[in-house]
Amino acid sequence: MTDTASARLPLHRALLRLLPFAKKDLPRIGLGGLSALGASIVALLIPTALEWIVGGPIASGATSAVVWGALAVLGLGLVEAVMVYLRRWFVLAPATAIEYNVRAAFYNRLQKLPIEFHDRWQGGQLLSRMMQDIGLIRRWMAFGFIMLVVNSLTVVIGSALLFQWHWILGAIFVVSGIPLWIQGFRFHNAYALLTRRSQDQQGDLATSVEESVHGIRVLKAFGRGPHALSRFTKQAEGLRGTEMRKAREIAVVDFVLVLMPELAFAACLATGIWLTADGQLAVSQLFAFFAMATILRWPIESIGFLFSFMLDARTATDRVFEVFDAVDTITDPAEPVSIENPRGALSFEGAHFRYQDAREHERDILDGIDLELVPGETMALVGLTGSGKTTLTTLPTRLYDVTAGRVTLDGVDVRDLPLVELRTHIATAFEDATLFSASVRENVLLGRDDLDLFSDEADRVLREALDVAQAEFVDQLPEGTATMIGEEGMSLSGGQRQRLALARAVAARPKVLVMDDPLSALDVNTEERVQTELKQVLAGTTALVIAHRPSTVALADRVALLEHGRIAAVGAHSDLMATSASYRSVISSYEAEEREAEKVRRDPNPTSEMDILAAGGEYAVDADEETAR
Repeated sequence: MTDTASARLPLHRALLRLLPFAKKDLPRIGLGGLSALGASIVALLIPTALEWIVGGPIASGATSAVVWGALAVLGLGLVEAVMVYLRRWFVLAPATAIEYNVRAAFYNRLQKLPIEFHDRWQGGQLLSRMMQDIGLIRRWMAFGFIMLVVNSLTVVIGSALLFQWHWILGAIFVVSGIPLWIQGFRFHNAYALLTRRSQDQQGDLATSVEESVHGIRVLKAFGRGPHALSRFTKQAEGLRGTEMRKAREIAVVDFVLVLMPELAFAACLATGIWLTADGQLAVSQLFAFFAMATILRWPIESIGFLFSFMLDARTATDRVFEVFDAVDTITDPAEPVSIENPRGALSFEGAHFRYQDAREHERDILDGIDLELVPGETMALVGLTGSGKTTLTTLPTRLYDVTAGRVTLDGVDVRDLPLVELRTHIATAFEDATLFSASVRENVLLGRDDLDLFSDEADRVLREALDVAQAEFVDQLPEGTATMIGEEGMSLSGGQRQRLALARAVAARPKVLVMDDPLSALDVNTEERVQTELKQVLAGTTALVIAHRPSTVALADRVALLEHGRIAAVGAHSDLMATSASYRSVISSYEAEEREAEKVRRDPNPTSEMDILAAGGEYAVDADEETAR
């Protein structure tokens, strides 16, 4: 994930990739930079005023003139303060606007990238890029970038002004800066690697937290909390070690940045006293020189911090653009085709599929699927575990694309349809019912952006979808359909989540409904009622159902047997039972699984680890008496 083109770009080119997001805000950022530079230039004028005060009024004893000099210095200080205020005022709004633009574009990119991208990337890595890295970029543009440029210019301008008092003093001060550049070069090479490692480790740590929170039920059921803590502690210790190495590198460069000016001060003081004693330098000039050198001290010392800040920002930019640079393989066609009145004829024609990480010698998971669903029919797809049933359900809506062959809707290759239109015609209900932290209404009507969420039509669609899914339990929730569902719907039971997910698919009113065993957490009687309602409400809708229960299979018009990546048989359930030994074997395995599940549901004292999980999970509440937890 980290070996990308952006990571190999030179520093300036990597940071310039932020320019498209900052282009319209550059004028205000530029004004902020000019304000900061103005503040620094005003500060550099103060030593000249001090030289006049020391060499004039103080030397001559004209104390009344000292007041005017003090007022001049005060005036310069006030102007500097105003300039600093203007820098913050100019920069704050555009920096937050840039952060918003990058974050919105990043989220949009995540939504568009294909499932195969999300299969590879850890959620914590994406989250750390979205929050930490983009926030760091904003802070760098609002402060780090401007101050690095301004302080560097201040050091150059101030060093040049030092020569006005005596060239030897100026040369000593400038020569003392050579070790700083050498140390800066070494620091860049070492720190760049460490900051990348640190930010990646932060992403891994965020992933561990995310996984443990989502899997808290499993960890508690198996008593594996200490193991998770040990794993987390080891990762946290690795991050701590990297941060300590970063701190040591910063400490070394800061030591040099502080030491060299001190040595330069000492050398300049000794030389200045000698020059003054020799008559080559006035006391007022020596005083002004050290005042100027003191003003330059903070800009010099800040270079190390600002340079490390820039390297952090460069690494954050690289990490963010790794996502922007990811190839989107599921895109709209160059010449899209539209289906005005879809009939719902779904066909797989020689469809092949293999995952991107499959080895060359491995056969395709789907190895030439030929299957045709006529409009309005319900077809059950059966097969042993690992036969590729779930993978097949991802192809009609192009969650994945076939690697050979094609999938068609009414004779049109799904890759020739715009994605928005395709996913309007075909909806999917997954076995793993994912819900969002929103109300029941928002979750169920997720696929109906054509409806006003609180209109009478939306109410009708919502109620009809809930009735079909036998999800009347929502009426018993504290606020009915306005009840907010917790993260991923974990405040509900497994059966309740599946019913709401099914209601969401029904509410979309697709011409083709693909269901990946969406009723596995329901009892047989409830499943039969749901199937009956589906047939009535979605009359004319083509349904492809991944079945793991004999009862589900029996309700289908036809059944397809998936074996070794191919369709081995298609026909009515009774016909296949009579003619196909493989089909009978699959149905027998389903019946055995059903008996085991029923045993778990009935056993009040589970003893095995799997029984504990089942009893504490989706079978914890009788499907006919479920209430929100």
